[in-house]
Formats: sequence, C-alpha cells, structure tokens
Amino acid sequence: MLWLLGGHNLLILARGLGHYVQLGTTIDDAIGEAYDKTARWLGLDLRKGGGPALEELAMEGDANSVKFSIPMRQHKDCNFSYAGLKTQVRMAIESMNIDVENNPIASANAQDRRRRADIAASFQRVAVLHLEERCERAIEWALEIEPSIKHLVISGGVASNHYVRTRLKHIVDKNGLGLVCPPPNLCTDNGVMVAWTGIEHFRLGRFESPPSANEPEDFVFDLRPRWPLGEEYSQGRSEACSLRRARIHPSLTSIIQGLTQQKTLDKN
Repeated sequence: MLWLLGGHNLLILARGLGHYVQLGTTIDDAIGEAYDKTARWLGLDLRKGGGPALEELAMEGDANSVKFSIPMRQHKDCNFSYAGLKTQVRMAIESMNIDVENNPIASANAQDRRRRADIAASFQRVAVLHLEERCERAIEWALEIEPSIKHLVISGGVASNHYVRTRLKHIVDKNGLGLVCPPPNLCTDNGVMVAWTGIEHFRLGRFESPPSANEPEDFVFDLRPRWPLGEEYSQGRSEACSLRRARIHPSLTSIIQGLTQQKTLDKN
C-alpha cells in the first residue's frame, strides 16, 4: 500500500488487517504538502485545493523545461523527501521574477502563464518520478517478503491525481501487479477511511466496550500524534541524517499481535 497524504507519505506491506511492515516513510515534507506549497507560490486558485489546481495548470506546460533534481537518488531506500524539491521550485520562481503577490494566475498574461505552467509541469514530473522510484524499490522488497502479493493500493488525497495514477500504473504493470485506487471523491475523505478501518477491526472482535455512564470526567486518554503502523523493514532504514527516529510508542502491528496472543492464551 502507498499512502499519499498532505502531511505524510508511507509505503507499507499489508500482510493482513493489523499486520504491517513499513518499507518507507516521510523524512521531511510529503508530496501533498509540496503540491500545495508550489500551487500557492505560483498564485493558483486554491479553492478546490492546491493539488488539483497545479495538475490542471501542468497540462499546459513543458515538463522538461525546468531542470529540477530528483530527490534522494543517492539513498537506496524507499523513504520520501520533498523539502529540497520545494526549495528548487521557489528558486525557479524567484529567478523568473514571477510576482504572485500582485499578479495571481487569473490576471497573468500569456507569457507569464506559460512560465508558471512550465514550472508546474516540471515540478510534477520530478515529484512523481521520486514516487515511481520509491514504489518500484518497495515492490521489489515486498515481493521478497511476500511473493504472493498481487496489488499496489494507493490512497490519500494525492491518489486522486490522474497523473500520479497513470505513472504508477506503468510501474505496477511492469511488475505484473494490479493498481487499486479508491474513487477520487473518497481519496480525501479521512472520515470514511477511519470508519472503514474501524468496521474491519470490529468484525474481528477488536474493540473495547463503550465507557460507562459513571466514567470520571477527568479520564485521561493516551493521545498518539505519531504512531507507527508496522515494524520497519531492515533494508528500509534510511541513511539520511535528517530522518527522525524517535519512537515513543510500539507499532500498531505489535500491539495487535500482542492482544491476539493474549486472547489465545486466555481461551486456553
């Protein structure tokens, strides 16, 4: 599964519900955040979202006109980094003297619009090339771990991007896999994703009873803003110095496996 969100990218091998192996993760900025920031810097109309606005403008541009470097090619892992590409985009905009503060895309002349379209197209090409390279390596690793896998599943807001889907389709076809994507209108619906996950776990009996009416008002919940889904694949440990390795909590996979084993022992 490839998870493409505004704030996070994640490559995991799903071996079952609640059993995940992390192949790659986000080191700094995610692709969705890079799309949104680039769209804002180009002065695009963000009412429908930065990603869709940039994808639309990119169709007017030359994707090879601005030479951006593909991130992290020296690191042979599956982790993602878009901070450097964002810097390249900002410098390209500044070098072309594009004034988005006083001249949004709606009022840009033909030449100015073309320059912005070229930047958008070039950014999108390199951003997705980074995805392709990471996904291809992740598929290779996943097949070594679980040769029976049949699909690459992509979800999250950026998964609604037609260009992203098209490029990743080439990768999975080359490796004899299928590409599974939610309908675009559901890619950005986090509520549906969370609810469906809850349903799947509920069906397996993985739930807690609702709190009683006598629950104290000052009951403390364990909030986990960063909670790894699965254990990190040994080859996937990044050499990039900026990768934050702090792990406060055990992974969701290890917790579920522990609870399952405990239930088995209790029955016996």
